Amino acid sequence: MNASNAIKLGLAVLSLAVAGFLAVRFVRQSGGASEKAFFYDLSEQKLFSAARGAVPPIRGLNDDKEDAVRAMVISTNGNPRDRKSWKISYLEMCSPELKREFEAAQASGSNPQISRGAAQNHRLVRRLTDTQWHALTSAEAERIVSEWLTAGPDGGPAVVCTP
Repeated sequence: MNASNAIKLGLAVLSLAVAGFLAVRFVRQSGGASEKAFFYDLSEQKLFSAARGAVPPIRGLNDDKEDAVRAMVISTNGNPRDRKSWKISYLEMCSPELKREFEAAQASGSNPQISRGAAQNHRLVRRLTDTQWHALTSAEAERIVSEWLTAGPDGGPAVVCTP
């Protein structure tokens, strides 16, 4: 194995270890999965919580328009209970096709007919300040969903927050 491959392997193992550490830390701090998730109403520009199983976009706060998308909320100081440290890392929604597929599967109690790989092409993400949505399979989406892993301004690791 040459030096370049050894370095790449070492970085991959280190990244996996950090991800495992953060996942264990999150589960211990949160006490498990929440039945709620954060959503962001695009027209009202407000964060709120709704059922975790809701398929975004969902009905927002101000009218019957489906303009609320899932929000990945993080704590930049490592303490998910400190609301002052909360930040929306990115927003996520499904394409109309994927939304119909997931809702039909939920209604029938069956699994979606679309494969996981194909579904990733229909999951869209963007930063709060962006206007353009990116398919989860794109390089830009990969950057967007991994940006929150960097340490917060207080030097501690960022952690995912739940309502």
